Amino acid sequence: MCGRFTLTVDPDELREALPGFVIPSGMTPRYNIAPSQPIAVIANNGKNQLDYYVWGLIPSWAKDPQIGNRLINARAETLTEKPSFRNAFRRRRCLILADGFYEWQAREEHRKVSKTPMYIRLKNGAPFAFAGLWEQWHSPDGSEILSCAIITTEPNEYMKAIHNRMPVILPMQSYAQWLATDEQDSTGLQGLLTAYPSEQMVAFPVSRIVNDPTTDSPECIRPLDESAIH
Repeated sequence: MCGRFTLTVDPDELREALPGFVIPSGMTPRYNIAPSQPIAVIANNGKNQLDYYVWGLIPSWAKDPQIGNRLINARAETLTEKPSFRNAFRRRRCLILADGFYEWQAREEHRKVSKTPMYIRLKNGAPFAFAGLWEQWHSPDGSEILSCAIITTEPNEYMKAIHNRMPVILPMQSYAQWLATDEQDSTGLQGLLTAYPSEQMVAFPVSRIVNDPTTDSPECIRPLDESAIH
């Protein structure tokens, strides 16, 4: 599962990481992005530009948009089976922009098991893109909601010690195929949904203030102990 992430880099760094895409200026750093909030997305709608979608996918056929609260992640292994995701997998894919994410690692402390928030990012600190799906939902009053979900997969060796799932981080060379505007064969897309290389990632424990989704400050990603970065 991926239930929180960050996007703290400035627009210039995003433009460097995402050449050919329109990235607006004046973006606010986000240190604790939570479900139901607007998140930065590049969709395969032919526009090649950053927009903001609600995190929590609302299928077009849903009667109640609250279903999105339960659909923040989509398992890569079952995308072709789940009615909520299978059409979007073929037709409506997106990049969800980030520069780190959180997972809660179970640890034994004083003979009790507690969950320690871990912040995970690339070793070089560069921004990246999660593989995502998006939908357009129309309400009875004619308004619409653009929403999305993050695809997860089995963890790499590094992440196994932290959590049993991890978000799919797409390498830059996969962006064009993932954002193709025509309907894609699911078999070819499935090959993109693999775990990111362990050797390029780093993780460290951070403060439990991140447990509160209303807390959004640099303290969320500050290491508790610099020596614990591994």
